[in-house]
Amino acid sequence: MDALTDAFATDGHDAAILRSAQCSATAPDALERLARGLGEGPFALVVLFASPEADPITLPGRAAAAFPGTPIIGCTTAGEISANGYTEGEIVALGLPARHFAAQTLLVPDLRVPGGEQLIGDMVRARQRLLHARPDWQGEFAFLLVDGLSIQEDELAAALAPGLGPVPLFGGSAGDGLRFQETLVFHEGRALGNAAVVTFVRTDCPVKVFSLDHLTPTGARMVVTEADPARRIVRQINAEPAALEYARLLGKDPDQLTSFTFAAHPVVVRIGGRHHVRSIQRMLPNGDLVFFSAIDEGLVLTLAEPQDMVDHLSAELDRLAETVPPSAILACDCLLRRIEAQDRQMFGRISDILRSHRVVGFSTYGEQMGAMHVNQTMTGVAIYPPPDAAR
Repeated sequence: MDALTDAFATDGHDAAILRSAQCSATAPDALERLARGLGEGPFALVVLFASPEADPITLPGRAAAAFPGTPIIGCTTAGEISANGYTEGEIVALGLPARHFAAQTLLVPDLRVPGGEQLIGDMVRARQRLLHARPDWQGEFAFLLVDGLSIQEDELAAALAPGLGPVPLFGGSAGDGLRFQETLVFHEGRALGNAAVVTFVRTDCPVKVFSLDHLTPTGARMVVTEADPARRIVRQINAEPAALEYARLLGKDPDQLTSFTFAAHPVVVRIGGRHHVRSIQRMLPNGDLVFFSAIDEGLVLTLAEPQDMVDHLSAELDRLAETVPPSAILACDCLLRRIEAQDRQMFGRISDILRSHRVVGFSTYGEQMGAMHVNQTMTGVAIYPPPDAAR
């Protein structure tokens, strides 16, 4: 069976504004199928969201052969989002035709040394090159893919902020299903750990970068009293063993704590007048809690409760389509949202909503929005038909 294809909306000249294709991650000719599915270029950029089953070490090199001369980025996933909604065990390819897009990619090869002034300078020059190449195009955004096990996303997001200028940034942390063993980003034919890829995109399409979550803070608060910030581990909450105290506040037995518990009962912190999620990744055998994002002693955590995710997602995506429906939405969706959808029997309905709103992307180990690394959100960009599409 060949790759399944979705051409999204057209620009009035029988050419797709965005194109996507998908196929089994284990197909021996997966990249050839995806190339046929995306169709004829040229493409300003091809993005690959790949299940860990896809032999991710060799995947970027195979992709370079399948899409010669085309910039290719991507990452491993904790699940994929295709034209069919939530999916697993696949490679999803997204093609940005050069007719409507221009792109510049930057590699951050070592997240322990993000790059400082050199990185900021490279970002500014990348933005300027796009501006000079397409001064008549007004749509722009930056897309970040980062090693999801690096424990460096917070520092990286802050380091990138000075180089963004007016360009809105969103992104996601590469995943590895529920294994939490190895997460990789793809750039110029290589699969890299402890690295990130920043891509600046300029387009003649109107765009809207967004972030959404369906969580409401409660009145239940707790204080981190012992932590290992470098490893995002919390050992004590309210001067009690972390898992025991978290379970007590939920009225649960610590042995009942699972990935679903963490997805259904996240904690948030208040920063700059807004609540930001600090999701729990897993419990260690000794009762310590590992978090998906930055944590430190003295931090006040507030328990949050989810709204109905089906109703909330439908309303938020409908809002993005109030004036004109997007041609497509590129999204980074937290793994914990997928877990909640599965465990609350919402998986099919969420997939239907994603499909009807033309959402493609992947399930992440964390999301980025501007200078913030966040969890249990969906971040993304809605891409609308260019103003002359109907002419």
